[in-house]
Amino acid sequence: MIFRQLFDSVSGTYSYLIASRAGAEALLIDPVLDKVDRYITLLQELDLRLVKAVDTHLHADHVTGLGALRDRTRCITVMGEQSKADVVSMRLCDGDRLEIEGVSLDVIYTPGHTDDSYSFVMPDRVFTGDTLLIRGTGRTDFQNGDPRQQYESIFGRLLCLPESTLVYPAHDYKGDTVSTIGEEKRNNPRLQVASVDDYVHLMNNLNLPNPKMMDVAVPANTHIGLHQEIVAARGWALSPEQAMALLRAEEAVLVDLREPRERERHGRIPGALHCPYPMLGEELGRGGSLRELARRCRLVFFCAYGERSAMAVQAAQDVGLTAALHIEGGIAAWKNAEGPIERA
Repeated sequence: MIFRQLFDSVSGTYSYLIASRAGAEALLIDPVLDKVDRYITLLQELDLRLVKAVDTHLHADHVTGLGALRDRTRCITVMGEQSKADVVSMRLCDGDRLEIEGVSLDVIYTPGHTDDSYSFVMPDRVFTGDTLLIRGTGRTDFQNGDPRQQYESIFGRLLCLPESTLVYPAHDYKGDTVSTIGEEKRNNPRLQVASVDDYVHLMNNLNLPNPKMMDVAVPANTHIGLHQEIVAARGWALSPEQAMALLRAEEAVLVDLREPRERERHGRIPGALHCPYPMLGEELGRGGSLRELARRCRLVFFCAYGERSAMAVQAAQDVGLTAALHIEGGIAAWKNAEGPIERA
């Protein structure tokens, strides 16, 4: 496995690059906007293709790199389903799996620091965001934080992992890079409490100043920007109603870019082909099945919320498939328009 822990000294943020091998798909956890050039260079040096960029929660101390990475690499942006961010390609919930080629992380909802905080677990390590820090825990006094929820997230979920599990947080301000669940149980001063009420009292009396970047970072991270707006302005977007009319009027085929677990949970549009977004480049390339299909039919892409499908239209246009379109707002908008849905 390829694993890199990257550090932003300005915000004290750790970002994590993960892949199974050279030449494979990669994911990046908690990227920082100011470090995007560095990430791109490292991806090239390691011969990796970024397919997913993930934020553990909506950060208040730095501007996320999700939007810039999406625009430069056409990767899938990922956050929890509770996130207030305006545009995220994939939204996860408790019990999901975050997957790329050869790598799988279990998804745990761990609210408390914020109401959209998630942790990601591999067999030997856990990425805890700001929920569990090295010898500390994330503050709970803004962004719908809740010390009772955080107590349950830590004591009821994270500390139940094997004691040998490596702990990789989103931040550290003392220079520590990694800990273990066992170390934190024994040595984290905020975890040496007798009850949830003691923990609530402790967290409610920290009296910390707001993060220096909070007034800039939170609005910026909430409004990542709509790739769909660019595609719509070029006339390549359809409303669900327009898509239904097009399918009735001419030879067109729907292409579902979501992953299998998304299709299982949220349903499928009858008759749609399935091409998970990471496979799109191959299928649109010379000899690819979608490229061949586009000679006979108009391709209409869709995904969960419209971001992946907007990028798919641009990718199709780039290789000369100028008739490709997408459904704005994805299957969420399709359901709102009462389009047909079938369950697995």
